Amino acid sequence: MTAHHTENAPRHRHAPRVAARQRVRLLMVLAGLSAASPLATDMYVPGLPDLARSLGADASGAQMSLTGFLAGIIAGQLVLGPLSDAVGRRPVLLSGTALFTLFSVVCALAPTLAVLNAARVGQGFSGAAGIVIARAVVADLFDDGELATVFSRLGAISATAPVLAPLAGGALLLAVSWRYVFAALALIGLLLVLGVLRWVPESHPPPARLTGGLVASLRTIGQVAAQRAVIAPVLTLAFGGAAVFAYIAGTTFLFQDIYHLAPALGSLVYGVNAIGNMAGSLACGRLAKRWSAETLLIASAVLAMAGPAALLLVQVTVGSTMSMTWLCLLLSLTAFGVFFPTVVTIAQRRGRTAPGATSALLGGGQFLLGAAVSPLVGLFGTHSPAPMAAIMTICLALAALAATATRLTHQP
Repeated sequence: MTAHHTENAPRHRHAPRVAARQRVRLLMVLAGLSAASPLATDMYVPGLPDLARSLGADASGAQMSLTGFLAGIIAGQLVLGPLSDAVGRRPVLLSGTALFTLFSVVCALAPTLAVLNAARVGQGFSGAAGIVIARAVVADLFDDGELATVFSRLGAISATAPVLAPLAGGALLLAVSWRYVFAALALIGLLLVLGVLRWVPESHPPPARLTGGLVASLRTIGQVAAQRAVIAPVLTLAFGGAAVFAYIAGTTFLFQDIYHLAPALGSLVYGVNAIGNMAGSLACGRLAKRWSAETLLIASAVLAMAGPAALLLVQVTVGSTMSMTWLCLLLSLTAFGVFFPTVVTIAQRRGRTAPGATSALLGGGQFLLGAAVSPLVGLFGTHSPAPMAAIMTICLALAALAATATRLTHQP
């Protein structure tokens, strides 16, 4: 049986309007759910050498825990997003967040590397619920005219996670072992479970759900992907996300090993870039009131590409200084603040018949391509900013082309 909406289900709004005073609490919980997996990705990275020693493993074995986690996130989004279209958001969100908490505890207590790696896969799979369903809940609860503003605010809050994660992890590791990082993640998971119970309503009630069971709900991913109007922004996000993964993979090495910044100053670079990203996200809501989302998407993709393209040009001609490198990356990260909320808004608007499946495609493509691109920065050499800048430029050029296709498939 093919998945479909039950009879007379409303197409655009499945849940009551969110009151202004409830919106802040709702967005804080959704931002926390979106940030939990990025925190779990980066928080323990400063403790990888200690982790490897204590579990009797080498560096590559310890790195497998990160690879397994990313694989879990990709698979989790592709399964849990469509599942929430069939059974509702809260059951999937609550069970996923509770399992994220449980797997975090297992990671903290893991006696061997094999147990840790298995738990990290489970942690990634269950933590994906927060990422994929947070977007679907926003699509359920807010009208088309509000989506850009809400996603931009959500993005501004969530943008702090990649910066806070290594800083918080490093601070913890000054006093305790790597196991306490996972204990902290378990505590975060528990707080998010309580936040969902109290402040996140069921935004996808039975009359609006897909019928046909689990297999049919998973089949909706293919049906949504077959829509050119949806797959164009999905590809746009995937290429843009790949550029971000290249930035994350290369920036720490770039500023600490090439420009010889102390770790504290390297953290300052990350922090200022994150502030630029937050500023872009906050500006996105205002810009969306003056220009169409499709116009903003192309403009932000081109502007994001301009940063690494300029860096590449300067590096291969006269050689880039630290300040020039930083300025180019700051330009790109600020443009990302507009790019990501805008492309998510467009995709979720166009995929309203199955918001969970649409969100799954967005997240699955972003992490899958990002995980594939990250190793390329090191593979092509880390003796200069050029490899990272070249990879980011290529990814963002493809994102700009996909953004143009997104505009061409727009039906006012």
